[in-house]
Amino acid sequence: MKISLPPPDADQQAHSARLAAALRDEIHTDGPMPFSRWMERCLYTPGLGYYSAGSTKFGAAGDFITAPELGPLFAQCVATSVLPVFAALEGRRCFLELGAGSGAFAEAALTELALQDSVPDEYAILEPSADLRERQRDRLRDALPGDLFSIVTWLDRPPAQNWQGVLFANEVIDALPVTRFAIRDGVVVEEHVALDGEQFEIRDIEASEHLIAAVRTLEQRLGRDLVDGYRSEILIQLPSWIATVTDTLEHGVALFSDYGHSRDDYYASERSSGTLQCHFQHRVHDDALALPGLQDITASVDFSDVADAAVEAGLRVLGYASQARFLLGNGLADLHQRHAQDADANQLYELSRQIKRLTLPDQMGERFQALLLGRNIDAALLPAWLDIDRSARL
Repeated sequence: MKISLPPPDADQQAHSARLAAALRDEIHTDGPMPFSRWMERCLYTPGLGYYSAGSTKFGAAGDFITAPELGPLFAQCVATSVLPVFAALEGRRCFLELGAGSGAFAEAALTELALQDSVPDEYAILEPSADLRERQRDRLRDALPGDLFSIVTWLDRPPAQNWQGVLFANEVIDALPVTRFAIRDGVVVEEHVALDGEQFEIRDIEASEHLIAAVRTLEQRLGRDLVDGYRSEILIQLPSWIATVTDTLEHGVALFSDYGHSRDDYYASERSSGTLQCHFQHRVHDDALALPGLQDITASVDFSDVADAAVEAGLRVLGYASQARFLLGNGLADLHQRHAQDADANQLYELSRQIKRLTLPDQMGERFQALLLGRNIDAALLPAWLDIDRSARL
């Protein structure tokens, strides 16, 4: 996917050059760098990584637009979907959001929960980026009433003590560093980043026993071998990550929303180059070696893998649906009617545009999926999922 990218300005070029120099130093010292390490450093190196530096990431002024950035409807539907959970829980209730982006979701969700008289005792945001924390804090302080803002807290790590409520993550798993692999002459190799002079290049190197075992397990679950030349990604650390973020959730649900597929679709023959994507100023391309620190690097989510990891961690799969089905099943039509009542022509146009972006198959409607997991919670509390659940496809 070759695409002409807008040239970075002088400050951006200098920023990227600093990270590129650090990456070259590491490769000179340690040898070719596993792609997962490259992705981790490009996204999360303190002060230099994409999510650790100060540029705008989300919305029209950033590099991509997430569902909460389009308007309040997405967050309002999520809030509506978890009302029965909060109503059923006794004692202290928490809403934990992983990676809150610009804070748009938290603003709209908390406002809706207050409107529905279902404000949790705490709204916790697990955000590793100090820069994004400050942006979120400023936005929510300005947007929310003081009593609502007072329940918002920021965490450095998942809660250490048992808690109950709702865990929510939108477009978080896709930013976890993936391992890239390929099949060559029936052998599993791992993609690394190496140097040709001072230029970064992709180089395939013999895979570790751990990666070989993971790919062979994947093939067993698929019921077929991956053909020679097939190249894709696998999120080896997913089981430990899911276990870590959900370990202390004692009663409640975890809702993951992201772009992705079931396992069979993810590793379909037509996806023989994987799902890796990069985002820079609303251009999408697949050159993960370009612009270190300036572009987002993501891979689609294997939701079957997420479901398997969740079951291993002691959770139940309560539902799986496309974003369109999830939103329509959790109050989108009623919310549209509510917003449209006093809207002028321009507002109605924007409302219609927001709904189309969220639900149309060629927009976010089918590319994004929602996976609902539960622990010590009765699935009967969530009847809206009965008609939309497609978890048999996982």
